[in-house]
Amino acid sequence: MKQLKHWQDPLNALLGVWVILSPWALGYQDTTVAMVNAVVIGLALIAAALGAIFVPRAWEEWTEVVLGAWLVIAPWVLGFSTLYRATLSTVVTGLVIVALALWTLMTDEDYRGWLRNWTAH
Repeated sequence: MKQLKHWQDPLNALLGVWVILSPWALGYQDTTVAMVNAVVIGLALIAAALGAIFVPRAWEEWTEVVLGAWLVIAPWVLGFSTLYRATLSTVVTGLVIVALALWTLMTDEDYRGWLRNWTAH
């Protein structure tokens, strides 16, 4: 069996499961836009994390960064920011996802080429 390259990827997959389950766990499943957002983004996060586990590439980490960033701004963009639990959950989870993905991008020698290229200009 292939050794796991980044411990952050299974954690991001678990966070994707949390994002999917959070509408029911936190009681905002009746707010359709927030619930659909959670399910769609959670599934996308699980897919990106599984891709990063089985075929590690930097683009999967960047996908996780984008998905996490979307979670941070989604309550205001989609109009459910008045739902405290939904907003708190998506913002905090999104920040953790972004942090984990950026951590992977910054610490993996194979992925750090983008940083060297970006800062060299």
